[in-house]
Order: sequence, then structure tokens, then C-alpha cells
Amino acid sequence: MARKTFNEKLQDSKDMPKIVVIEDEKSIERYGGKNMLIAPPIEYNEIMSRIPEGKLITAKEIRQYLAEKYGTDFTCPMTAGIFISLSAQASNERDEDNIPFWRTLKTGGELNPKYPGGIEYQKEMLEREGHEIFTKGRKNIRYFVKDFENNLYDLQ
Repeated sequence: MARKTFNEKLQDSKDMPKIVVIEDEKSIERYGGKNMLIAPPIEYNEIMSRIPEGKLITAKEIRQYLAEKYGTDFTCPMTAGIFISLSAQASNERDEDNIPFWRTLKTGGELNPKYPGGIEYQKEMLEREGHEIFTKGRKNIRYFVKDFENNLYDLQ
């Protein structure tokens, strides 16, 4: 059986959106509620496609937006990270209808090493749009956009 392409995975919503009730007290405390949304991958792609040049979005803002849209307490952080990466990979796989995935940062303004082209490509694209990148750490170096909060796109 042939492996699915990233675009086939992106279009496969299975039984999503799905709302899961969390029972774990630590998770309820950490995320501020019991009702967790698992949004379909295509929703992440759609949101990421809307971010205009010079603007940014983080996984945190996308998760908050989706939780509000579906009336849940929070959006699953694990599937969000997977589906954000999937959207970037799917865009890279297409010849047209590409999305500016490099404008979507990890929570805290960090660049995403899982994107096509890795940190180098994302860094180059963001600098081209006027953003300044800085590093944290000595051994495990991580890259961040300086003052990313000032350039966040309002999804509302």
C-alpha cells in the first residue's frame, strides 16, 4: 500500500472536529478546562494561509482561535503541532496554492525546525520580510523572532 502524501493527510479529517472531555486533573489545571478540541488538519492550513506578509502567528494563537470557534476550553497542543507541520509539508509538496507557513511560529516566537528547509529556510524568509532573528542557548541553539508579539496577526 502506497504511503499517503502530505496533501492526502491534510484532506483527511477522519472524525474531526472532535471534542474530548479530559479527566486528568493536571491537564485540566494546565489548560484551563475539561473540553479539548481536536481540529481537522485542513483548518490549520486555512488559518496559516491567511497570514499576510510582515505579520506572524503562533501555535498558541491558532489554538486559542480554534477553541473559541468551537466553544471548547482549549485545543489539543499535540495535534496542533502535528497539523501545523503537516500543513507546511503539504504546501511544500504542491506546485500551486502554497501557504506562507514560515509566518507560523511555535509558541513563544520560536522558529520551527520541522518545516521544509528547516530553520535556515524559515529564518531566510522571515528576515526577507523584515523580522529580526536571535538565538537562545549554547549547545541546543534555538531561534526566535525578536518582538514577535508586535507583529501578531489578529485572526478575529
